[in-house]
Amino acid sequence: MEVILDKKDAGDWIYRGEGAANLVLGYSGSIPAFIGKVMRLQKAPVNGSKYMNSPTALTVHERLLWKDTEDIVATSNKEIACQLFVKHIMSPLLGSTYVDSGMRVPASKEFLESVEKNIISQRPASRVDAAKVDTQCDSVLLMSDHSLFPHGTHEVEPCISVEIKPKCGFLPSSKIIDEGNAIKRSITRFQMHQTLKLHQGEVSEYSEYNPLDMFSGSKDRIHKAIRDLFSTPQNNFRVFLNGSQIFGGLGGGADSTNFVTRGKFEDALKCVIQGGDGLRTMSFLQLVAETVHNSGVLDRLLEVQKLDNLDIDGAIHAYYDIVSEPCMVCRAFGKEKMSQRYLSLHSISLDESLKIVKDFLIAATAKDCSLMISFRPRKDGNTGSPYNNLYLESSNQFFDYKVNFIDLDLKQLKKMEEYYELDKKIVTYYNRMVETEERQKKNTSTMALKTAN
Repeated sequence: MEVILDKKDAGDWIYRGEGAANLVLGYSGSIPAFIGKVMRLQKAPVNGSKYMNSPTALTVHERLLWKDTEDIVATSNKEIACQLFVKHIMSPLLGSTYVDSGMRVPASKEFLESVEKNIISQRPASRVDAAKVDTQCDSVLLMSDHSLFPHGTHEVEPCISVEIKPKCGFLPSSKIIDEGNAIKRSITRFQMHQTLKLHQGEVSEYSEYNPLDMFSGSKDRIHKAIRDLFSTPQNNFRVFLNGSQIFGGLGGGADSTNFVTRGKFEDALKCVIQGGDGLRTMSFLQLVAETVHNSGVLDRLLEVQKLDNLDIDGAIHAYYDIVSEPCMVCRAFGKEKMSQRYLSLHSISLDESLKIVKDFLIAATAKDCSLMISFRPRKDGNTGSPYNNLYLESSNQFFDYKVNFIDLDLKQLKKMEEYYELDKKIVTYYNRMVETEERQKKNTSTMALKTAN
């Protein structure tokens, strides 16, 4: 018998967090089929401009883009297409062991409206102002709660999980990159974007996190990356204890980790990590770093990210050929600045253009996804566990662990122009900041010389 979520079920689902396009709810009820599950709900903008006007099915050009995957093209529902994208594209690339495509469950409009009312007070104000639950959907996505081990919440051993957004782990080397954007070859996108976010008030403090450390394969550099994320979590680092969040921002990011926050987190670790006060947090961060290093999952993720081998500077030209529109980038450059490199991109076959953009969008999903790692102390003598395990020397404990990739969303083709414009804005602002700093240094040096003379 098919389950249909109705108004009476709404009270059992509690707010867990959200991103730009989806809300995540956890289950607190007693229905066995839902225990140990989370629900993903689509969002619709309050002003109705960004998602509401998007078609329910793939566009003509998107069907062309994904033509090699019949299931995705055949569906008339965009939400189902997104789920099939995870199942048929991302799961084979990242490994089915680490990817859960979930299942769709029918939901009534009354259920979605009730959920919206129940959770609105728990959502960050900035998120509430921007979007709400999309009550026009007729189903929701149900997935395993990867912040827990299977068999629900009633476990003897506590479970602690960390959700990490590792971001893009390499520097682009494409020859297509415009000379004015050459800084992209030496400074990570994450670090440059921090400057713009700080200027726009999206973050309150610059993060020292460098994705190149996380993807380096070096245990010391990975440990540094984890410490930097813990110091300034923003929306890139969250920790859950038995499925409930104990550290990091919910939907709007978190400021830098102060003394009080560190103390509360240290206390919360007592039931999981052995050690004296002040030592448990260090042990936990070490546990995370060693697991990232030993598991090797970021090597898989990096391979998928590197499907973007032309950068947006190159992929945008292929996009305009796919949608049969004049290339606005070439038009902006003008004939005298038009590079032979760009002209050559406009002379390739349609299939080649499709591959460039398809690979770029798959890579964009990989650059934007999250990694969920869950741990539980291994009982003495328990050698029959199906999970990988790691010995943490600092606490003298063995831990079972499991790793999953989450937030593997299908990117819309029409966002290519947005990606290009944002990239241009990020680089322009970063270059401007560097120029300002250099002028200030020069002026300071000049003043120092005048004072000395």
